[in-house]
Amino acid sequence: MRLRAAWWLAGGPLLAVALLVPSSGAVRSAAVASTAPTPAPAEADVCRSILPHAYDARSGLPRHAARPVPLDARCPVCGMFPARTPRWAAQLIFDDGAAYFFDSPVSLLLYLQNVGRYTRARTHTEVRASYVQDFGSGTWLPLDSAWFVHGSDALGPMRAGNLPPFRNRSDAQAFARRHGGEVFAAAKLRRTLPEALRRQAPHQHNGGTADR
Repeated sequence: MRLRAAWWLAGGPLLAVALLVPSSGAVRSAAVASTAPTPAPAEADVCRSILPHAYDARSGLPRHAARPVPLDARCPVCGMFPARTPRWAAQLIFDDGAAYFFDSPVSLLLYLQNVGRYTRARTHTEVRASYVQDFGSGTWLPLDSAWFVHGSDALGPMRAGNLPPFRNRSDAQAFARRHGGEVFAAAKLRRTLPEALRRQAPHQHNGGTADR
């Protein structure tokens, strides 16, 4: 009985009510929170086309000659920086002298088989020259004169498929004897890439058709 009286004298019921009823400030905060606009979702990433590098007449090079790979160049197929793996780099030059640089011959061949997919403002008819590097000397040579080895132990920049180029068939065959793989002429690869290499296309499963 004394405990109950003490509880009443201490304002037990009033204290309980005060704990149950929120303060006016809390009510205002809750109201503001309930009417505050919902934050807009983060903007979805937008895939922007990688622009080619314009021809620079000050370089002293002919408009359609092979040129050094710029440090900031990005491969239009996979987005990698070819200058970081210069031994595998390839390049393509349009009629107007603008150039794309690729991380590997695989990416160059994928681009040539579907130019419109990777660069909607361009077509394969605008391509004037394309180059790969001789795997032995590192010198540039026209794509169509190169011989390639597919399936060797020389992995490309993406550590998947590989396609080291050579200036002649005998060099490619000698490399294949040492490192494994099969020798292909550029003309055959331009028509049809082996499936293992085609799977490297970032969106080859989207069902696009070749721009040829």
